[in-house]
Amino acid sequence: MVTRKDRYRSFRREITKRLAREIASSGERVIIVHGAGSFGHLLAAKHALHEGKKNEKQIPALARVMQDVRDLDQKVLAELQDALLPAVSIPPAACARMSDGVLKSLDTGIFQEYSDLGAVPVSFGDVVLDDVKGFSVCSGDQIIRVLAKELSPERVIFCADVDGVCTADPRTNRDAKLLRTVDSSCLDSVNKKTCYVDVTGGMHGKLSNMIEIARQGADVMVINGLEKGRLKAALTGKEPIGTRVVGV
Repeated sequence: MVTRKDRYRSFRREITKRLAREIASSGERVIIVHGAGSFGHLLAAKHALHEGKKNEKQIPALARVMQDVRDLDQKVLAELQDALLPAVSIPPAACARMSDGVLKSLDTGIFQEYSDLGAVPVSFGDVVLDDVKGFSVCSGDQIIRVLAKELSPERVIFCADVDGVCTADPRTNRDAKLLRTVDSSCLDSVNKKTCYVDVTGGMHGKLSNMIEIARQGADVMVINGLEKGRLKAALTGKEPIGTRVVGV
């Protein structure tokens, strides 16, 4: 959302600036988790960092990816602070542990304490130590799932670059239709490639995380962050165009 996924280190500054202003003008207390986008995924895939440590040649790539995603985070923080949001960075590598590719522990208390101070905690997809693989790529979705479980937010909003969960990729298929509500039955459709949501990573895993968050009691929506005003509307409890995810 905040990067162009096919161009290495390509930051969408104007889109990020506008989203930051929508968050600020909503008046809502928020915790923000952004993806790594092209600052992380391209090199991580090239060097198979998601598979864990295979050889020593991966370590320079690991270090570079960690530097790049922090650079992206600083760019996001700058736009948030320009919108007068007191954003503070919480890197997952400093407060999370993985186990065989699954987020095992996250110090959610850090997020809560900064929020209680009146700051806006900001985290992101990162490379994290893994007690089985040596290291793993920790997605923003896994972080959101754990934060939602521990902190019980009223709403969890996922910004995509399409209108929501669709029956196919709307950018390449004219017959694609927006699904206004999805639940666990949609997971079978994902496996058959008849359900599409454009947020980074495997569609099945993304929807599984969203459904789990909804089961924990949060109001979960997928919206198009490229469309002006939709994020603010979702933050303030309105019903913008998008997909509501329900926990059944």
